[in-house]
Amino acid sequence: MASLPHSRYLDCCATTPLAPEVAAAMAAAQIEAWANPSSLHGFGLAAAEQLERSRQGIASLLGIEGGQLVFTSGGSESIHLALLGAAAPLEQAPGGEAPRLLISAVEHSATRAAAKALQRRGWQVQELPVDRVGAVDLQALERWLAPPTRLVSLVWGQSEVGTIQPLEAIGKLCRQAGVLLHVDAVQVIGHQPVALAQLPVDLLSVAAHKIQGPRGVGALVIREGVELQPCIGGGGQEGGLRSGTEPVALVAGFEAALRLCQRRLETTGGLDPVAPLRDALLQRVLALPGVELSGPDPNDPSDPERLPHHLSVVVQDRNGAWVQGRRLVQALWREGFACSSGSACSSGQGGASPVLTAMGYTNGPAGAGLRISLGPWHSSELLEQLPPALERARAAL
Repeated sequence: MASLPHSRYLDCCATTPLAPEVAAAMAAAQIEAWANPSSLHGFGLAAAEQLERSRQGIASLLGIEGGQLVFTSGGSESIHLALLGAAAPLEQAPGGEAPRLLISAVEHSATRAAAKALQRRGWQVQELPVDRVGAVDLQALERWLAPPTRLVSLVWGQSEVGTIQPLEAIGKLCRQAGVLLHVDAVQVIGHQPVALAQLPVDLLSVAAHKIQGPRGVGALVIREGVELQPCIGGGGQEGGLRSGTEPVALVAGFEAALRLCQRRLETTGGLDPVAPLRDALLQRVLALPGVELSGPDPNDPSDPERLPHHLSVVVQDRNGAWVQGRRLVQALWREGFACSSGSACSSGQGGASPVLTAMGYTNGPAGAGLRISLGPWHSSELLEQLPPALERARAAL
């Protein structure tokens, strides 16, 4: 199975294969800009110049200024820098009451870990409920934005069920309440046009490896005027907010990956070109007996938007019993397809999915989730190949 073609890799919300153009950009940077960009000799200056060119390129693609970007090792570190870095200046809440952080019930494990770290520092953490398709309850958000709430962190595109939260409405409520908003945009960037400077967001986390960029690099976007404290000390790189020698080649790969995404979006009027394939595949998968949609229905205008490369279902066997998602993923792998039963960062935990449980699913279906996430290289061949493979895998359990 080591030679599995990318056409059968359907776990792009976990990570993606490196695009050839990205590999080429990284190889060039590694040859021409291999030195430490903090060094003052010519080799170091060449590395610093390459780093800043990439920074300005990424910033332009995201619709922000280069000074708003802090490079990190990925989405998890960006989330921690956002929450822990913003916390200290906010810890004196009005009235002396312990400050409060709001998160949703469907957050990534990195956000939950950062929230627990804040709890150990004396913060209150309040989870906001979600509805049956994973959308945050905006009325609950508005209620909980009262003091002592000082910080909100929400996932924009939920990786397990594909729900895109209404960011404009959320940001407007946070601005009205004077509460800082951090957004986990790891699953959204590259799949829709963004002009981050126009969004009502204070902090935003992104990562390269979800869009055919390299693992090991991400960024935190910081609105001008937002005060942060560093989480990693040392040489004072990245404006003093993230010490450590910058990975120049990885940042060059990040820029190349984002540029590929923009070109694809430009050719299709701003719509992710994989969305029509996702819609057709979803229709065929849902036609199978014992398969039900989880998360928003992309054909239902009353539902929230869904990540355009994402579909998720819960599955029963031929006897009507719920199939354990992990076993189904293993059975599909025997059929030659790489899928997921949920977030890759929590897939080793087994049992019912906390995300599906938060959405109101009981233990049976909450443990029977299957996620299929597509990349730009996938073709209509999947329409003929995957549904019968899923039916065979289901029948084998």
